[in-house]
Amino acid sequence: MVHIATGTYKGFPSITMESEQIRIETIPELGGKIVSIVYKPTGKEWLLDSGHRRLRTPVYGSTFTDWDMSGWDECFPTINTCPSFVNDGVHLPDHGELWALPWENTVEEEAVVSSVRSPHLPYQFTRRITFASAERVRLDYRVDNRGDQPLPFLWVPHPQFAVSEPTRILLPTFTEGMLCVYGGLTLKQGESYDWDGVSRLSPVVNGDGQKFYYQGEVPTGWSGLYGEESGNYLIVSVPPEKVPYLGVWIDRGMFNDRVTCALEPSIGYYDSLERAIENGTAEVIPAFSSFEWHLELTLGVGDWHETI
Repeated sequence: MVHIATGTYKGFPSITMESEQIRIETIPELGGKIVSIVYKPTGKEWLLDSGHRRLRTPVYGSTFTDWDMSGWDECFPTINTCPSFVNDGVHLPDHGELWALPWENTVEEEAVVSSVRSPHLPYQFTRRITFASAERVRLDYRVDNRGDQPLPFLWVPHPQFAVSEPTRILLPTFTEGMLCVYGGLTLKQGESYDWDGVSRLSPVVNGDGQKFYYQGEVPTGWSGLYGEESGNYLIVSVPPEKVPYLGVWIDRGMFNDRVTCALEPSIGYYDSLERAIENGTAEVIPAFSSFEWHLELTLGVGDWHETI
């Protein structure tokens, strides 16, 4: 059974969904931000809150790191700033358009449906949150191109998962080597690293940060986190035929004030829509058409292997 209620979160109207095992809370006004994902049997909160940063309504076109740096945001139609390739007069902002726009929201019997329209481009982005089971959240996405020309895009979820204990980043065995695309203070951009050597995270802030991508399309669409002290785990799953790329962002205090890790299955490779168009990995929606995909999030404690 699913329970849905309205409330407030740090002064903003919020919507909470609960199954027997998971509680998830969103703020439509703040770019549809998911602010909390709790595994109820252990009380584990998986998302980083805003901490000492005040939760505020962001300004469209501003820099993402100037704001709260918390929760789960949707990056679309790019991450890095670049041209839109639809309207010559539109330059896409940092981390895309959606995180800085208020979303409209509809509460159904067992679903929360949120949508937003671009102020400059002819698309509507919709996300539908349901529970596939008591321990599994499903996010269904749809983009409608309402324009008379093709719409290229890149999509990446940006969930800032809290690293509050020694944590292992879980990836399939084929990801033995991961390409470093942002090296931070200690690694080199453009080099491939053995994943076992960089996949363990400490909650201790050291001011560093890195981002990795699997090179090419993934054969299997899952990734996860495992708390090595508590046994809590989180698995992110996507259909690889729709979401064929995988990135991992690790921030040990370079931009945030606590350690966080974002598992980022992606449509388009990588980070910039301009780069994805150049290398042929951007998705393109024909005029007056749509594109759909989904993501599932499984929470639990103990042996995570059975969820894969």
